[in-house]
Amino acid sequence: MAETTYKTPLLDELEKGAWPSFVKEIKMAAKRSPMANDLLGQLEHSYKEKIGHWKHGGIVGVMGYGGGVIGRYSDMPAEFPGISHFHTMRINQPAGWFYTSESLRQLCDIWERHGSGLTNMHGSTGDIVFLGTRTEELEPTFEELAKIDFDIGGSGSDLRTPSCCNGMARCEWACYDTMQACYQLTQDFQDELHRPAFPYKFKFKFSGCPNDCVASIARADMSFIGTWRDDIQMDQAEVKKYADDGLDIQRDVVDRCPSKCMAWDGKELSIENSFCVKCMHCINVMPKALRPGKDRGCTILIGSKAPIVEGAQLSSVLVPFMKMEPPYDDLKDLIERIWDIWAEEGKNRERVGEFIQRVGLGNFLEAIEVEPIPEMVAHPRENPYVFYEEYYEEDEGEEEEAEA
Repeated sequence: MAETTYKTPLLDELEKGAWPSFVKEIKMAAKRSPMANDLLGQLEHSYKEKIGHWKHGGIVGVMGYGGGVIGRYSDMPAEFPGISHFHTMRINQPAGWFYTSESLRQLCDIWERHGSGLTNMHGSTGDIVFLGTRTEELEPTFEELAKIDFDIGGSGSDLRTPSCCNGMARCEWACYDTMQACYQLTQDFQDELHRPAFPYKFKFKFSGCPNDCVASIARADMSFIGTWRDDIQMDQAEVKKYADDGLDIQRDVVDRCPSKCMAWDGKELSIENSFCVKCMHCINVMPKALRPGKDRGCTILIGSKAPIVEGAQLSSVLVPFMKMEPPYDDLKDLIERIWDIWAEEGKNRERVGEFIQRVGLGNFLEAIEVEPIPEMVAHPRENPYVFYEEYYEEDEGEEEEAEA
């Protein structure tokens, strides 16, 4: 194997800490990849000058798709010819990130033939990320991926690659089959995934329970968080065992309940389930004694995003409870109504959460034909001038009667 050809004293500093270093990985790849070797050289140059030397490549991709490839070029092609083109490809990951060792080897072999050999497993959206290839290698890579049943994911103003926790495959708390829902919506919305037509990006994330292991409440325009609508299942004998084994149930469970819906008399635990906000704290502390209820489905939230145009937002409740059962017709109908109004009225680079803030939640709900409910209210109104449309309607009716 060849050695790297650049001196990298600044990058070398990043290998000295306690944590794994991306520099070490690039150096390993650079021994057999000229692209990775030139990447080291340009990165060192950037650290020295404190200037990035990447320029966006505009629209570049594979035939028939408008997304999935992020064009990138070096602005120093003469000095670092190996990365004059350095496009990123996003590859749609399997639901729950389950792979066979054979499929991982196939992916890596394809990328070593056609790209830098550098990967990110996985990107923040969830995709397999192939880092660095030339324009002429995009189509051959795509063709080889198709032969092993992998597709390109989303990028640009489209539906980004849906992702999910492993749900019922590994987790006893899952309230619906996250992997099935994620797979089904990925299949049903192929056009929205591959051909950008939205004002900006739109992300689905599926979490099987309120522990929200894929952080959907912070990172998804539309979050599907598993929940239940009946009583928490409780085994009083197991509760007593926790107490006998030294758990301070009053301090560690009851006092930390955010809705104060629990009571402990030293012998028996009681829960006022109508006040429960499904935070999962008590279940996480006493998993042998408490379990989610049996009537399970998901809460649908909308509007979270990172700070780009406006500040960061967490998603808000749109539907408090929906059964998550194939073929998901009610869910797909709701999604399409949201997309119709947002695509028609949204501004360029305006996420759906920002769109809702701009037009108002009431107008948005009316447009998507969803009735307002208390769970949608983040906080009380900040001004006292509240007007109700039905009052106007009543007044108009009285005026008409008086005139008659």
